[in-house]
Amino acid sequence: MTKIKRQDFVDSIADALQYISAYHPVDFIRAMSEAYEREVNPAAKNAIAQILTSSRMAALAKRPVCQDTGIVVVFLKIGMQVQWDSDEGIQAMVDAAVRQAYTDEHNPLRASVVSDPAGGRKNTRDNTPAVVHMEVVPGDSVDVVVAAKGGGSENKAKFAILNPSDDLVAWVLRQVEGMGAGWCPPGILGVGIGGTPEKALVLAKQSLMAPLDMPALRERGASNRAEELRLELFDKINALGIGAQGLGGITTVLDVKVLDYPTHAASLPVALIPNCAATRHAHFTLDGSGPVHLVPPSLEDWPEDILATGEDTRRVDLDTVTAAEIRAWKAGETLLLSGKMLTGRDAAHKRIQDMLARGEPLPVDFHGRFIYYVGPVDAVGDEVVGPAGPTTATRMDKFTDMMLGEQVGVIGMIGKAERGPATIDSIKRHKAVYLIATGGAAYLVSKAIRAARVIAFDDMGMEAIHEFELQDMPVTVAVDSKGNSIHTSGPAEWRVRIERMQVA
Repeated sequence: MTKIKRQDFVDSIADALQYISAYHPVDFIRAMSEAYEREVNPAAKNAIAQILTSSRMAALAKRPVCQDTGIVVVFLKIGMQVQWDSDEGIQAMVDAAVRQAYTDEHNPLRASVVSDPAGGRKNTRDNTPAVVHMEVVPGDSVDVVVAAKGGGSENKAKFAILNPSDDLVAWVLRQVEGMGAGWCPPGILGVGIGGTPEKALVLAKQSLMAPLDMPALRERGASNRAEELRLELFDKINALGIGAQGLGGITTVLDVKVLDYPTHAASLPVALIPNCAATRHAHFTLDGSGPVHLVPPSLEDWPEDILATGEDTRRVDLDTVTAAEIRAWKAGETLLLSGKMLTGRDAAHKRIQDMLARGEPLPVDFHGRFIYYVGPVDAVGDEVVGPAGPTTATRMDKFTDMMLGEQVGVIGMIGKAERGPATIDSIKRHKAVYLIATGGAAYLVSKAIRAARVIAFDDMGMEAIHEFELQDMPVTVAVDSKGNSIHTSGPAEWRVRIERMQVA
């Protein structure tokens, strides 16, 4: 009989959450490095370089690889011979660990969990509660897998109950095409097949915790249908040409994971969940000997001498930029931004909308300004701001026409992922522009922010409106003032190129 102490369990999970906030898994770093070496689209190669550069910087500083430090998911396999030295339940102990990790003064993590999700959506302030999956198994130890999943990738989860005769591969490909770039590719796709609806979704999530081993699988060959699907989906998804950040390219997924389970004869439940470029998970075992402390990876695991910005880069001063300059920018072009810009995301946009509806003056003059869709991590030590990567821009689509209109007067927006057709029409009509920063490069972006202050809506916490002063923040023109979108043209071009490569 093994006795697991409450504090050992709590400290081990809290330590793991701190660990995964700053360190990418080594297998992910290697797979990303290989993707960088293979990539032939300069824009996509640059995006991968930024992710790898930011990852190494975050590891050195022991700060989050992404500003969205995620909702915590824990998988537990609890041995039947385990005895707990605690009066609390498992959920309460896991939540204590989350609270401890996310409020750590040395590396505070962004609290993103809200209670009353269909009502007031009040932030719980400490990122509790976690989502816990438990299984009782033979043995005298506790197997723990800890993950932190960001909203951008979680929001792209898909589920369907297909007919047994339906083409499962075709369904997955349709979903991936429709997911766009909001899940921050390149990353990993988890597929759960069978069971019941909830089982398929858990299988998909659980599959993402496995090591990346696609090259090894390809070398030895598939031994079952699930592995055949992995190989087929990997090749066909990458042939879509979506590429890093949706810019077009040869690598959209680093690996595809598949777990299956027996199901009803009349059903084929299928779930699809992506893991983004901020892949974060850790695996350890508690055996009663004390808490587990994970060993950081070696800096040698990251590649050196990678170029994080291209040679043909336009420098832009946001304090003096003119409408004529903006009209000269082309979709797919790389910019380095300096000067002052504002921030704001979902809650700020909604409050602005409500204030305008009531005829109230806005607390900030947005005219002629750029707005960055971001909710940064709190700063520590001598930092100006914590990791500050972009959030998914499509959530702001319904507010864009308002923000670009005469009452507000924004001339440019910065986020990640594609915009919808109506938003692109609005950008074109107002002769504005939409830029993207690289999702998964939050720490790199934060180092381009030389000053930061909250100037409105300070009660919103990380969703408050900030003013950032920048020096050389790397971005890509995603939608230019003529309405050209790189998220449309890039994948279309690279799908054709990939087809030609395969024929050759």
